[in-house]
Amino acid sequence: MDIIEIVPKISPPVCKIIDYGKFLYQKEKKERAQKIKTKRGRLKSIRFRINTSPHDLEIKARQVEKFFKEENKVKIEVILKGREKSLGEFVNQKFNEFLELIKQRVEFKIEQERKRTPRGMFMLITKK
Repeated sequence: MDIIEIVPKISPPVCKIIDYGKFLYQKEKKERAQKIKTKRGRLKSIRFRINTSPHDLEIKARQVEKFFKEENKVKIEVILKGREKSLGEFVNQKFNEFLELIKQRVEFKIEQERKRTPRGMFMLITKK
């Protein structure tokens, strides 16, 4: 048995007489439980190209729905290569098409608007 200081900040400090190994085990168990709870809200990513077929976009929309059920944020990326980078209007059209597919399945809000990157374009969305 050991004397362990539980709350050192108050006057007089609070102490307990318990087994130190058991105290450490209980403390780790509480920390692990808190860590599991904070894993919610991770960032998941969906990537596609402008020549991706409509059926494949529907599958990716189902993935977005699954990610929202798990309380995750979703980053939607359109990957552009070579001359595709100059097709800005077509990229916006494809992006809107994909967002409409998602809207049919689940309500969402835009956390970060579309942003152009050297590799393409991305947007961050979350569940309402």
